[in-house]
Amino acid sequence: MKAVHWLVAAAAVMAMRPALGQGLPPFPAASAGDTYFGVRVDDPYRALESLRDAKVLEWMKAQDAHTRRTLEGLEGYARLRSRLAELDSATEANVGDVRRQPDGTLFFLRRGVSEDSFKLFMKPPGGADVLVADPDEWRKATGKPHAINYYYPSLDGRYVALGVSASGSEDASLYVIEAATRKRLGEPIDRAEYAGAHAGIAWLPDGESFLYLRLEPPRAGAAANARYLGMKLWKHRVGQPPETDVAILGPGLSPRVPVAPAEQATVVITPGSRHALALVVADVQREVSLYAAPVETAGEPGAPWVKVCDVADKVTGFTVRGDDLYLLSYAASPRYSILRTALSRPDLRAAATVVAASEKVIFDLAAARDALYYESRDGAVKRLMRLAWGAKEATEVRFAVEGAASLLSTAPVVDGAIVGVTAWTRGREIYAVDGSGRAANTGLQPLGRFGAPEGLVTTEVRVKSHDGALVPLSIIHRRDVKLDGRNPTLLYGYGAYGITEEPRFSARSLAWLEQGGVYAIANVRGSGVYGKDWHHGGFKATKPNTWKDFIACAEYLIAQNYTVPAHLGILGGSAGGILVGRALTERPDLFAAAVPAVGVLDAVRSEVEPNGVLNVPEFGTVAREDEFRALLAMSSYHHVRDGVRYPGVLLPHGVNDPRVSVWHSTKMAARLQAATASGRPVLLDLDFESGHGIGDTRAQRQRQAADIYAFLLWQMGQAGFQPAKR
Repeated sequence: MKAVHWLVAAAAVMAMRPALGQGLPPFPAASAGDTYFGVRVDDPYRALESLRDAKVLEWMKAQDAHTRRTLEGLEGYARLRSRLAELDSATEANVGDVRRQPDGTLFFLRRGVSEDSFKLFMKPPGGADVLVADPDEWRKATGKPHAINYYYPSLDGRYVALGVSASGSEDASLYVIEAATRKRLGEPIDRAEYAGAHAGIAWLPDGESFLYLRLEPPRAGAAANARYLGMKLWKHRVGQPPETDVAILGPGLSPRVPVAPAEQATVVITPGSRHALALVVADVQREVSLYAAPVETAGEPGAPWVKVCDVADKVTGFTVRGDDLYLLSYAASPRYSILRTALSRPDLRAAATVVAASEKVIFDLAAARDALYYESRDGAVKRLMRLAWGAKEATEVRFAVEGAASLLSTAPVVDGAIVGVTAWTRGREIYAVDGSGRAANTGLQPLGRFGAPEGLVTTEVRVKSHDGALVPLSIIHRRDVKLDGRNPTLLYGYGAYGITEEPRFSARSLAWLEQGGVYAIANVRGSGVYGKDWHHGGFKATKPNTWKDFIACAEYLIAQNYTVPAHLGILGGSAGGILVGRALTERPDLFAAAVPAVGVLDAVRSEVEPNGVLNVPEFGTVAREDEFRALLAMSSYHHVRDGVRYPGVLLPHGVNDPRVSVWHSTKMAARLQAATASGRPVLLDLDFESGHGIGDTRAQRQRQAADIYAFLLWQMGQAGFQPAKR
């Protein structure tokens, strides 16, 4: 009976869906490719990697124009976009990246209800909010949207160093602003895109100098993937020209702190400690190398750094309190433990275990004056634990909501912590934890009219995958939704870098749930929901587990009668493009639509793009046979087959994306358009004033949400979202 229902529904959907895309000239395929270890890998659309080619650009613009006409021509598109704007504007402001200074002053980013971009504010204790930096000033000067990529106040709060970039490029220039007057001091420093990475900018004790990362100057004829290699850490004095800056750490600069070309070295200076830490990391790799030195020497090229740990010690996080260094390590357990050693005489072999490993996963840690705080994950739920100094047992910090509690800001010279708390059905709020462990809502982040909707239910299940592994799946829908197999269902996943999909809520998601939609989030292998083993279970050669887990979750939703393939869509972005792309190429029969957003889709060629070398620790390199074969297995573009009935596919991408080049999406679109036999559309959804999504304006985010939801509802045959009759 269920099979008959699915076939009838699918036939009805196809009958109301014309085959769009006709009339657009296909991009010409060509004989191209490479041979790796005796394996020929064809690449018929390699010409699309030439983004400066006029014909390539013309084809991209024609594809995007067609997508705009198609999506905006759907009956419910305008209504949906209007609803998204209404949902988005119901919250007075969105607040992010909160930092608390030693004197209690708060710095934070805030975007008001009528504003497109986040602005930087400070709030002295008991005082009013003070505007410090406004990206609209750069927009007015250039005509292009700008965003604050990162910011770091000096310890006394007098100055703020911040990175600002245009059009989603993340190609930031570093500015120094006097907080009280908003005056820009000195010249902007270009090539500072990575100044906010990892440890970020380190203000030196004099309050007038800081250390920052800077890319090397571009060299004529250099390969695209050389862009992020050879970065150096520089010392800058406020008001002085960048040409006088001094290189402190980087490849070949310090025999005590070796740095490879694909690694970055930064410095951490902690209030109240006589020691500084140098941090060396290979970008996406979580394991770090640490070195200690007296804080007064940290800004000197010849600082006497002493090694604390390296990658083999499996340390992924740390915090400092005076002479004590607390390390988050998975050496003893894939679910992590917390160790302590002395910065004056670091010795990991003799390190004390402060928090032993357990069934729960320890995710982050931070020292405050009153206690050591750390995040403890139990499945998708993440709690905040507090270990008072001198205490033997930690206690849980209680909040009004159970979901995900995330440390935002602490300092060893200030009691308590600033914490963000959210859930699957409640928006993020910002709490202050005091020196006794009590939490109070700061009111800094208002919920808004749609921030805590009633009538929604969440179900947490564990789905058996192909090899018996149990995959956490969170399912959200309206309470009145019936499990009759007719519900438009969106399955989301990511599965890379050990990043866990934690409870979170955006009012924009109501636009989907109000349609009777079901929203499901899968913590497939490659995430960190169960610790390091779970991450490495979807990593390089084990990457197929990532999309097999996802497929198992899709089959579960069908088996439990939430939906059927004719009403099931999948979504994932960036590295989640591997997940979505391989799920749709492996099981095209299982989905009505797929949306890989800014997705990694040609994994074999990803190493040649600007960000490619930095991602080798996570995905592998074609220079090694075993890793090449793993990359080929996860490369969706190379698994598209001619004559297959593929689901509808929407490929959103910012043309200025510095993390995943737009050609991943253009090549995949061209290949699918030539191969599919289903008559379903394959649409390129390009934004020429955007990048990876970081720094997008409110209007850009609303448009992308409208595009994705409308496309999915159209492909699922939902009434009111079909092409308008002419």
